[in-house]
Amino acid sequence: MYVALYRRFRPETFSKVLGQEHIVKILTNQIRSGTTGHAYLFCGTRGTGKTTMARLLAKGVNCLSEGERPCGVCDRCAAIRDGIFVDVIEIDAASNNSVDNIRELRESVKYPPGAGRCKVYIIDEVHMLSTGAFNALLKTLEEPPENVMFVLATTEAQKLPATILSRCLRLDFKRVPAEMIRRGMADICGEMGVRATEEVLRLLASNADGSVRDGLSLLDQCISAGEAEVTRDTVLELLGSPGADRLTELTAKMSGGDVSGGLVFLDRLLAEGVDERQLIKDWIEHFRNLMLLQHLKRPEDVLNMSAENIEKLKAQSGALSPAFINASIFRLAKILNDARWSAQPRVLLEVGMIEMAAPEAFAPSARQAEGSARKAGGAAERLPPANAPPAERKPPAEASPAESAPQAGVPPVEASPAPSSAPTPAPSTLQPSSINWQEVVKEVSKGKPLLFRLKDRSRLAETGDKTFVVEAFDEMTQKAAKEAREQIEAAVNRRAGRALRMDCRLCEGGEPKPPGPGGNPGAAVPNAAGQSTEELAQQIEKALNINVTIAGE
Repeated sequence: MYVALYRRFRPETFSKVLGQEHIVKILTNQIRSGTTGHAYLFCGTRGTGKTTMARLLAKGVNCLSEGERPCGVCDRCAAIRDGIFVDVIEIDAASNNSVDNIRELRESVKYPPGAGRCKVYIIDEVHMLSTGAFNALLKTLEEPPENVMFVLATTEAQKLPATILSRCLRLDFKRVPAEMIRRGMADICGEMGVRATEEVLRLLASNADGSVRDGLSLLDQCISAGEAEVTRDTVLELLGSPGADRLTELTAKMSGGDVSGGLVFLDRLLAEGVDERQLIKDWIEHFRNLMLLQHLKRPEDVLNMSAENIEKLKAQSGALSPAFINASIFRLAKILNDARWSAQPRVLLEVGMIEMAAPEAFAPSARQAEGSARKAGGAAERLPPANAPPAERKPPAEASPAESAPQAGVPPVEASPAPSSAPTPAPSTLQPSSINWQEVVKEVSKGKPLLFRLKDRSRLAETGDKTFVVEAFDEMTQKAAKEAREQIEAAVNRRAGRALRMDCRLCEGGEPKPPGPGGNPGAAVPNAAGQSTEELAQQIEKALNINVTIAGE
């Protein structure tokens, strides 16, 4: 049966491991000096070598060689490679995650090694264990019997309890650089007699995204195509990628404002089998290359491209403005993020392309803006603020001579300066008390216990035309509010009826008074006459000459 490349060329010694030199150094020194620990935690993204390193560690502590260990050729190393060594037990925690499975493990730990020097338990995807299983494993993991070692591997270390993390030596696996993956694939192609140019291998390595296993799987697909040589067209067809030349043409249409041509070109690409999400990722990479070409003196040192392709992109990079490139990167990144959860990624991409080529299509026209401003100015003129002094209120637009003539015994009033031609914007009538802050907190804190502290440790202090101010009573609450910025802004905007940005700051002078109307702490409670509690207390003190104390202060 055919064996996949990532299994066939799995490293048998530490010297063959790609990109994890810091971990190789630690483990080889411990094996050489006999100071290996009893519990290890290997963390990192997929395909970076966690399981491979766990097997190499198991080989190293059981290897029969007198020199460097593991040697990869002795009987024990060969048995571990073939998966038949009785003292190396691999457990998949995704399917063996119950308390009963861990109890069986605890019973088997009591027995000494049968064939080697050390019994090694490799638990893959350990974050999938249940809470009860973690609790059952704690004591055994902390103080296992002699000659027993645990190696836990996971891609999501944040899901592990702190009690597990504190009992293990944690080693974090990094993403493998694309150049190192390219060199590894070149060695494999040479060993298999497969012809592949450097440009093709660079393309495969860049799409591996730091995962050696993903890179070898892509190479396996290309070799399985049945051709004597792996070509760039074969790779692009398998990836569903449009290629640099088509991305250059698509970018030119967008920068030139050719919306129709860009949408037709996109339709042609998708009809040829290009994947929408892959197109967005490649287009972001294309704009990133254009951006770097505008700032780097030697782009070949940074860009994972051939010198020929760099020269092709330099002309387009010089013709585009940095603002257009930066805006396109942010817009495409948002589209890519939204496309992960959308059943129609093509629609999102088309809307983004229209906005990219013709941003004025999404902005209100000048006539609409002028009409809105006139309407706002007229409303401001008809409805002056209630607390404005009489001198600031505007006279009627047209007054008869009899009305404007001064009356006997009344000094004439100086005419106010003529208003400017620009329309006066409508003053903001939205007050913090009109938004129930407790309802906002209740909405955003669903399923997020950390945000419950916003209920009693924060308040909505101010609400303006463009921003609203949230005051936190301590730094931890301020940090929680900032981390939930998007949810809070969405909840407030739905209640305010317009787009506002949040400004979160610490409350000066200590905590304010108990909540007032709308659930906002510190808001004064008006009485039936529209007076606040403090104003009413002052009037009582002045009339009766006594001191009035407000309850709760």
